[in-house]
Amino acid sequence: MNVKDMKEPDIHSLMTDQHSIRHAGTVSKISGNTVTVRLNGNINCSGCSSKSACGMAESESKEIELQDQGNTFKINESVELVLEKNLGFKAVIWAYIFPFILMLSSLFISLAFFTEPVSGLIALFVLIPYYAVLYFSKNIFQRVFKLSLIKNLSA
Repeated sequence: MNVKDMKEPDIHSLMTDQHSIRHAGTVSKISGNTVTVRLNGNINCSGCSSKSACGMAESESKEIELQDQGNTFKINESVELVLEKNLGFKAVIWAYIFPFILMLSSLFISLAFFTEPVSGLIALFVLIPYYAVLYFSKNIFQRVFKLSLIKNLSA
């Protein structure tokens, strides 16, 4: 995920805000003004009510690319990635809830006209244009889902 126009975060509000999703990581690569952060250890997943629907709970590590306007990070530096909690819920809706509703509605509508196997295939294939539209709209989503990267002061 690339995030453009990363603003300088208000460190105090990010450190004390209870309305954010945080994930610890390490700067793994810096290329120009792009910082690649490796997210490891899912310490927050155990207490999260959405962990069954989230892709982060199932993996060991993921990498995310962010734009660093200030060039203030160094390789192997401990950082925290911060996302507003309401944006996390919106991401779950776009990635899981809408496609599920789309699949079920296309299945029930197509059952009125086709046999069950054909309706099942239609329900699966309707996801192709959905995720294609999401992919081609990624610039819009990058503007909406802004991530903040702060130095991890506890490390």
